[in-house]
Amino acid sequence: MSESRRETPEDDRPGFYEFFAGGGMVRAGLGDGWRCLFANDIDAGKGQAYRANWGDGDFHLGDIGAVLANGLPGAADLMWGSFPCQDLSLAGVGAGLGGQRSGTFHAFWDVARGLAADGRAPAIVAVENVCGTLTSRGGRDFEVVCRTYVEAGYRWGALVINADRFLPQSRPRLFVIGIRGDLPPPPGLTAPGALEPFHPAALRRAVDRLPEAVRVRMVWWRLPEPDARPADLAALIEDDPVDAIWSPPERTARLLALMSPVHLAKVEQARRAGGRRVGALYRRTRQTADGVRLQRAEVRFDLAGCLRTPAGGSSRQTVLVVDRGDVRSRLMSARETARLMGLEDSYRLPASSSAAYRLTGDGVAVPVVRHLAEWLFEPILEASAGARRAA
Repeated sequence: MSESRRETPEDDRPGFYEFFAGGGMVRAGLGDGWRCLFANDIDAGKGQAYRANWGDGDFHLGDIGAVLANGLPGAADLMWGSFPCQDLSLAGVGAGLGGQRSGTFHAFWDVARGLAADGRAPAIVAVENVCGTLTSRGGRDFEVVCRTYVEAGYRWGALVINADRFLPQSRPRLFVIGIRGDLPPPPGLTAPGALEPFHPAALRRAVDRLPEAVRVRMVWWRLPEPDARPADLAALIEDDPVDAIWSPPERTARLLALMSPVHLAKVEQARRAGGRRVGALYRRTRQTADGVRLQRAEVRFDLAGCLRTPAGGSSRQTVLVVDRGDVRSRLMSARETARLMGLEDSYRLPASSSAAYRLTGDGVAVPVVRHLAEWLFEPILEASAGARRAA
C-alpha cells in the first residue's frame, strides 16, 4: 500500500472505508447516498466479485496488516469492519481475538488509530461479528472490543440484530457502533437502558461483566424495529435453478430418515396442509440424552437457517419442497443464498457455486446495514453537520 495519501474528488455524500469488504454487501446496504473511499479484503475471489459489481477504483486486495492510514484517501465519516469470525464462533477453537483470523480486529484498529493521529478520525466506527463474541473466552474478547473503543476516544454501543426481521434467514449478529468522543449522540438516538429486541439478555449480561471504566463510555442505541415483514421464504426459491439440480428420490428419503420425530412431524403437517410448502434444511450433529452423537436433518418452513461457508457438504443448506404430498430436495442455489442476504438479482455472483456460497455465507445482510444507516449513521452525521453550521 502506497504511503502517499490519494485525493478524492469533491462529493457531498458521506464517505466510508469498508474493511473485510467481501463482495461489498455493506456498500450495497449503505446505498447510493454514500461514497466508498476505500475497500479492502485479502481474499482474491471476493475481491474479484467486489470489482465485478463496484468497479476497480476503490478496492485494494491485500492483508489489512499492510494498510497504512496515511495511504487512505480523504476523510471517512464511517469506518466499517466485519472482521473474521472463525476464532470467536461456537464452531471455532476458542482462540478469540488472539487468533490469527479474528485477531485482525487489532490491525483494523491500528488503521483507525493512525487516522486519528493524522487528524482524520472517522465520526463513526462500526464492527460486526458473530454473537459468540459476547461470551468468547469468558467475555474477555467482548471487553477487549469495547475497551478498544474507549481507549481510542469513542463512545460505544452494542446491538444484536437478527436478519430475520428483514429477510427469511435466521442470522443474529453483534454490531458495536462507536461515535467519536467530541460528537455527543443526538437526542432520540439513545435510551437510558437496554431495549428489546436489539439489546437481548445475552448482551445485557455481557455488558454487566464489563469494568466500570468501559461501561461509563457506553450508550444504549435506540433503534426502531422495521415496519415491513420479511418476504416469504418460498418467494425467494426457484423452481429449477441451473446450478442446483433436484436430488433423486432415494437421497431425499435418506434426509427424511435422518429427522427426529419432531422434524418429521413438520414434514407430515406440510403434506396434510396440501398445496406447496417450501422449507430449508441443515444436517447437524446432535447428542442424545445418553451421550450418543447422531447426525440429524432439521427443517424449518418459515425461514432459512443461517447461511454458512461451504466447509463441507453438511454445511450446505438444502431446500425441501412439499408439493401436494410429494417431497423433493436439492441444495440451495447460489442466487437463492444471495437473495437471503438481501442482494438484488442484478448483483453479479462468482461463476463457481462454491465461491458464491463462500461470498454470501461470509457477508453482512444488506437490509440490516441499510437500517443502521437510516436510523443511526445518517442522523449522527446530520446532527454533526448541523452543529458545525451553527458554530
